[in-house]
Amino acid sequence: MASTSSAATIPQFRSSSFHSHLHPARFVNFSSHFQKTDLRRHRIFCENNSDPSPTEENPESGIDAAATEKTLSADAGLPAYPTKDLNRRVALASVLGAVGLFASARLDFGGTSLKDLSAIAVPYEEALSNGKPTVVEFYADWCEVCRELAPEVYKVKQQFKDKVNFVMLNVDNTKWEQELDEFGVEGIPHFAFLDKDGNEEGNVVGRLPRKYLLENVDALARGEANVPHARVVGQYSSTEARRVHQVVDPRSHG
Repeated sequence: MASTSSAATIPQFRSSSFHSHLHPARFVNFSSHFQKTDLRRHRIFCENNSDPSPTEENPESGIDAAATEKTLSADAGLPAYPTKDLNRRVALASVLGAVGLFASARLDFGGTSLKDLSAIAVPYEEALSNGKPTVVEFYADWCEVCRELAPEVYKVKQQFKDKVNFVMLNVDNTKWEQELDEFGVEGIPHFAFLDKDGNEEGNVVGRLPRKYLLENVDALARGEANVPHARVVGQYSSTEARRVHQVVDPRSHG
């Protein structure tokens, strides 16, 4: 019995020694495996921050980098890179903007020329028949005073263009010989002020303060029987310097 009992107690081993004896290598490999897995997961996490494309380790991310870039470009409303067509549009817009600014500066800041005034003037025959009072300016391209007063005349015209006709007659044009005699034009610029029936109420000749033209035109617009400045003469250019030429276009009022 003692032998049997002794035999029964012989295989008593501590559990820790038993496991250590049977699985020492497996325990070490298990630890190493987790360390490598952690490192690999760390690397995948960092790559996902810079490149959102799906990976084998993270197939649920579902982010397509190419699709994202395409969507951003579409949202921006512009091509990803400049094109020849876009460049041409930008260049055209720049040119049109420059032209518009130049024209605006000329008209609004003293750059109006006699040619500009002539282009927007009412034809003389129309002015005598439309029932409005009229300002007739006799001028010449070579007249220094005429050129100097052009911006002021333009401002007055813009103010009263809906109520008063503004006519430009070039004294160098032989078409207006009769009108030169009728209005007694000897110096230019010569402004004749006519009522709605075409009757002359007064005239202003030469370089004078703006108020003379403005107050006379205002009186015409209000339908007054007389203008405040019926006969005023300043510095002018003589019509003896006329450079007469034949009428090229019979409809021309220049």
